[in-house]
Amino acid sequence: MTQARDFWSRRKAAVQAETEAEALAAEEQIITTRQVELEERSDAEILSEFDLPDPDTLQAGDDVSGFMAKAVPDRLRRRALRRLWRLNPVLANVDGLVDYGEDYTDAACVIENLQTAYQVGKGMLAHVEVLAAEAEEQECDPETDTLDVIEAREEPAKAEEPAPEPMIVADVEEPEKLEVPPAPRRMKFEFEG
Repeated sequence: MTQARDFWSRRKAAVQAETEAEALAAEEQIITTRQVELEERSDAEILSEFDLPDPDTLQAGDDVSGFMAKAVPDRLRRRALRRLWRLNPVLANVDGLVDYGEDYTDAACVIENLQTAYQVGKGMLAHVEVLAAEAEEQECDPETDTLDVIEAREEPAKAEEPAPEPMIVADVEEPEKLEVPPAPRRMKFEFEG
């Protein structure tokens, strides 16, 4: 007897779930057709139909729950939420301590056809060597440089220091004798081993 009740209770639950699914599907169909109709209309017409204020004129403390209805198009809902986020200082001023507040995916920083001088296993060495060779060629060109230019490159220019002024020995004061404590003695350790 328990099997019969179990079968009919399962059957009844399945029929009820089926009717609920059909009702949800019908409701979704109505909402999607309504949204398609609303997408074709202007924002001012939609706002007057739902008796909502312009999202750009919202002030701090205004109620935005009317924009959260399913019948309101997403574009108006997003405008209202953006305005709300700008007005609320907690939402508008991120403190910078949010670990995942930025887009750290590779897609965010990939540049099409990016070419670098980096070589796997060698790094930037080849690029640096080419730059050093070019700089060396520019520095020393034996065909155009004269002997004076080559010597000037080899010996860096020395700045002339002014000669010290002569001092009269009689005017120099002798430093006072400083009392310096004796240095500590080293201890010798003998190890038996």
